[in-house]
Amino acid sequence: MARRAAAPAGPLGDDFSFVSPVAKYVLFFFNLLFWVISMVMVAVGVYARLLKHAEAAMACLAVDPAILLVLVGVLTFLITFCGCVGSLRENICLLQMFSVCLTVVFLLQLAAGVLGFVFSDKARGKVSEIINGAIVHYRDDLDLQNLIDFGQKEFSCCGGVSYKDWSQNMYFNCTATNPSRERCSVPFSCCLHDAGQAVINTMCGHGMQARGYLEASAFIHTNGCIDKLVNWTHSNLFLLGGIAVGLALPQV
Repeated sequence: MARRAAAPAGPLGDDFSFVSPVAKYVLFFFNLLFWVISMVMVAVGVYARLLKHAEAAMACLAVDPAILLVLVGVLTFLITFCGCVGSLRENICLLQMFSVCLTVVFLLQLAAGVLGFVFSDKARGKVSEIINGAIVHYRDDLDLQNLIDFGQKEFSCCGGVSYKDWSQNMYFNCTATNPSRERCSVPFSCCLHDAGQAVINTMCGHGMQARGYLEASAFIHTNGCIDKLVNWTHSNLFLLGGIAVGLALPQV
């Protein structure tokens, strides 16, 4: 008795997809979330730049937090746009671009971590260069000023290597020819604070650069922020490693 031939499979429907709906919409919603965040970052960065005086903003362009916010926001916007639209429309070209961009970002993060660990001395020098540049433009940019003040308060430090690094700033420069009223001073964020003090002395950093380490240490933090930052990093390696893994896993 002859066997009947198997019937050919019917054509796939127009709405058929080889992509799992779960994977598709999870990828879409994650990218949509970061897409919105990136637009907020760009908006905040642009708004912060527009509020600044043109000449002062151009002078400290390299250390402006608003510029960093805009750059990160634009990069995130472009990557998440490809992932968001590509996953929703199942566009192979956009998904491939999204995959390549995310891979490049992941490899750059990995390379930065490895190079920072291997060439720790050079990384320390680069950090010192950035901090010194920020000190020079301390009064030129309110956002930068607030960022430095926050760092000095949180790490209980002052300047890059020591409190005398503030002489690099034209207002705090400790030379006889400096006509500034803040000559030889340091910012208020360098000062030691007494929790029980009723009235805060905002001029506690006045003339501190003209004093020796021992004498100045009774009023301000004399240790630089670079050593404090390095010590904090060494003390929180597991925390930083956990954050790095937490950022890497979603990318993978």
